[in-house]
Amino acid sequence: MSALSISGQPAAAPLGYRSWALFEWARNPYVILVTIYIFAPYFSTTIVGDPVKGQGLLGYTNAVSGFLIALLAPFLGAIADKSGRRKPWILVFVAIMIPAIYLLWFAKKDGGGIGIYPTLGLIILIAIMFEFSAVFHNAMLPSIAPRSKVGSISGLALALGNIGGLLLMVFVLYAFALPGTVDWFFIPEAPLFGLDQEAEEHNRIVGPMTAIWLLVFSLPLFLFTPDGKNTTFTVKQAVSQGLKEVWTTVRAVSHYSNVALYLIARMIFNDGLVGILIFSGVYAAGTFGWDAISLLIFGIVTSLSAAIGAVIGGVVDDRFGSKVAVLIAIGGTALLLVIGVSLQPDSILYLIDVTPGVAVWSSPYFKTLPEVLYFLNTQLFGMFITVGFASARTMMARISPPELVTQFFGLYALSGTATAFMAPLLVGFFTDFFESQRAGLASLIGLLVVGFVMMIFVKEEQATKPDI
Repeated sequence: MSALSISGQPAAAPLGYRSWALFEWARNPYVILVTIYIFAPYFSTTIVGDPVKGQGLLGYTNAVSGFLIALLAPFLGAIADKSGRRKPWILVFVAIMIPAIYLLWFAKKDGGGIGIYPTLGLIILIAIMFEFSAVFHNAMLPSIAPRSKVGSISGLALALGNIGGLLLMVFVLYAFALPGTVDWFFIPEAPLFGLDQEAEEHNRIVGPMTAIWLLVFSLPLFLFTPDGKNTTFTVKQAVSQGLKEVWTTVRAVSHYSNVALYLIARMIFNDGLVGILIFSGVYAAGTFGWDAISLLIFGIVTSLSAAIGAVIGGVVDDRFGSKVAVLIAIGGTALLLVIGVSLQPDSILYLIDVTPGVAVWSSPYFKTLPEVLYFLNTQLFGMFITVGFASARTMMARISPPELVTQFFGLYALSGTATAFMAPLLVGFFTDFFESQRAGLASLIGLLVVGFVMMIFVKEEQATKPDI
């Protein structure tokens, strides 16, 4: 007899839930290569040509996409609950993402190619489609994962996502970034496939790479992961009933008070976690002057750390509960952010002055003590943040009423995006006002602290649908 899932239905076979986890392997490298470590710093420092202005523009761009996601995600989730199936929705979102990601290849330095603002428009479109796909993908978890393994499977998915990004970054480093810059026998003499480093093609190539990667590795989800059953509702009826269901849920907010508290807490701390991810590479590029190779190495190691953290976090989640894992993740990240922004080219921990540019070892990368400490600090960042993402998703699966799981994951997306404009706006505003990337990134500490305090009062218990 099959093990039961959180929803009370028989869980999927291992091929089914592992294919579900593999979708993160397909999708998350976009975040790692484009949003964090390669394309975003390239956009800020090379397309815009001004790291401070570029960070501000990215902040406002993420604010716009966050607002649009928050506006639409809960309704899409409710409609999907009425229609029964989730994979057709995911297919539509992926089909839109793939060509949009590919087009980033045409974003050239100094605002050439498609230009700065069309590039930002593509980033907004991709972010919306990415988050919509996450709503429906996350909503599959409660019905496919065995109850005893839900934390581990959620952690496995994020671990695979980070490992996929790591492998692609290693390939970019080997094939495109290092050739012609180092005299190492195992590195090609020139970039593969004739890529031109002067035209920044080693940075732009991550668009087509991640688009093709998504196309290939999303297939197992569609082929092997079981989906919900079609209902008797037509599309029009599903839309109508879905909208009514959202209104019914809103009216029953007192019944769902624990879930509501969790969603508000998650809304706040998730802003902080996402903000750190979005701007850590941009911050390093502007503060320490890290080039594409440095950022690739940085991203590769950090992705490995994140994968390790996801696996460890999944074990902690299954053994001690999602709430404990989330609290550890938020608290640890807040402390690490305090330490991270204390590291500057001329100072450590706010009080210790160092001579800028003095190397502490012979490596051509991360040569100074502040750089080394920032690098190491970020490895812990990667671990704690990934635990936070994985266990926050598992927490939602544990406390959602089974009948409304996609709607509640739509609300979960809302909680991740309703104020998703806040973290980018905070970073953008404080960066512009103080003309300091340090001040911009430090503004996220408050979000983590508030989210941590609120999580203390959340109960880890499954809600039921009220009789109304």
